Amino acid sequence: MAAPLSSAPIPATMPTAPGTETPNYTPALASLTVLFFMMGFITCLNDILIPYLKAIFSLSYTQANLINLCFFGAYFVMGIPAGRLVQRIGYKGGMLTGFLIAALGSFLFYPAADSRSYGLFLGALFVLATGVVLLQVAGNPYVAILGPAQSAPARLTLTQAFNSLGTTVAPLLGSALILNNLPDLDTTAAAAAIDVKAVQTPYLAIGGVLVLISLLLAMLRLPKIKHAESENEDLSRRAYHYRHLVFGVLAIFAYVGGEVAIGSHIVNYLHLPDVMSLSPKLAGDKVAWYWGGAMVGRFMGAYLLNKFNPGRLLAFNALGAVLLVLLSVSTTGALAMWSLLAVGLMNSIMFATIFTLAVRDLGRHTEEASGLLNVGIVGGAIIPLLFGMVADSSGLRWAFVLPVLCYAYIVWYGLKGHRPVVAARAA
Repeated sequence: MAAPLSSAPIPATMPTAPGTETPNYTPALASLTVLFFMMGFITCLNDILIPYLKAIFSLSYTQANLINLCFFGAYFVMGIPAGRLVQRIGYKGGMLTGFLIAALGSFLFYPAADSRSYGLFLGALFVLATGVVLLQVAGNPYVAILGPAQSAPARLTLTQAFNSLGTTVAPLLGSALILNNLPDLDTTAAAAAIDVKAVQTPYLAIGGVLVLISLLLAMLRLPKIKHAESENEDLSRRAYHYRHLVFGVLAIFAYVGGEVAIGSHIVNYLHLPDVMSLSPKLAGDKVAWYWGGAMVGRFMGAYLLNKFNPGRLLAFNALGAVLLVLLSVSTTGALAMWSLLAVGLMNSIMFATIFTLAVRDLGRHTEEASGLLNVGIVGGAIIPLLFGMVADSSGLRWAFVLPVLCYAYIVWYGLKGHRPVVAARAA
């Protein structure tokens, strides 16, 4: 008989002593919404940066996706070290360090643009992403354990909604400030005339905001959380001995890979003559619908996850994403555009639900598990790169087969793969 499904991701906190007040986590959760907003804003600007750098350096799809490789590759390189660092300096220390490193990466965009060096752009992105990795590793499990374990998926989904608010605002602002400066003609002469200040100014402003947030966070008193120890917990085990976590890492890999591959190529997809023939500026504006759908879905999901089985709801959304992508690539015009943009709504609850199901019942392994799950975000580097290779060789429409495969795996994880089973260890 299959193990019963539960929405409880972690033995959340140490038991409250009789007669003591229940901690008020509302101020801490409210402050963390700023963190999630900035993470979404920074990450989604890549969708605007890709067509900009593709034009300024005359890149192929494969070369342009090195942006995603450097940004999301940081999760693979830095995910586990970030988890260990958070174990050592705490959730607040991890978030503070993350904001400052991300600010440094933002400031590095100025010399990268000034020298018109693609390599320096990629280096700056890696530094920026390293800061975001720390924010993810510290922020996600902290939200999950700030309150009752039963409501953790809904709570993380709600804070992720503000992440989506950032991803909705970023394309609109980035399109107006960055893509609006792209020429209509794709020529070497036109590329040389592109104004680099269009990318310098926004990232300088982002760096300044990140420094300001880190100063405010340093003055904020956040609750310190200790994990409750389970009576049946095997202290010799590591996080990766839990099969549902390992499958969860793969699910995060698939989710981020599929979501980023689609989001990063919406501008080019809507530019196709048999789709909408939109200019980069108009297509960039439409990207906001993709991420806006995720925002709306997350606000709805915060309610639905308290009413329905999280695993089944995850599978339902993933199946919806599969059907929408297939509908888009098999049609033309407005139907092809809106069915692809609607995938954002299906993406809405995936990250938070996968994350909380994957760290369920891990107790003291939670920080280590968070680091491993953030390694899975490297899917945002690998899948889009493969997407670009397929697009270069077989056409942009065929490349959407990869996100379909990613979402199909998430369907399985939501139905079966998330059920806790401890993997066998070598003798």
